[in-house]
Amino acid sequence: MRFRRIDQNMDGEITAEELQSTLEADDDVRIVDIRSSGAFERGHIPGSDNIPFEELPQRVEELDGENRIVTVCPLGKSSVQAARLIASYEGTSDTTVESLAGGLDGWEYALTESTDGGANAPF
Repeated sequence: MRFRRIDQNMDGEITAEELQSTLEADDDVRIVDIRSSGAFERGHIPGSDNIPFEELPQRVEELDGENRIVTVCPLGKSSVQAARLIASYEGTSDTTVESLAGGLDGWEYALTESTDGGANAPF
């Protein structure tokens, strides 16, 4: 696995409304939720994939050739770092990489649950 220069920037942030519109239009986007697997199971954006942040450097090759990637975390802070890491990977050189502004805290749309949730769901 090869990374480009570390100062490679992501393409920016996307709002919850823009992402929801993208999903409704069936546009080609891969949503990467970087929370722990337990948090992901309690609730996630429909169609998203879970690659926990700490696993991302070892699993970034799974994102080779994607057209557009949106990273997601609880508040939209860690997902910016994840988007920068993904954007620096040479396999995503032609990929639009964005972070969900405000994270799941700003997501007002339906979530998919894999378990019965809990007191802190979906975080």
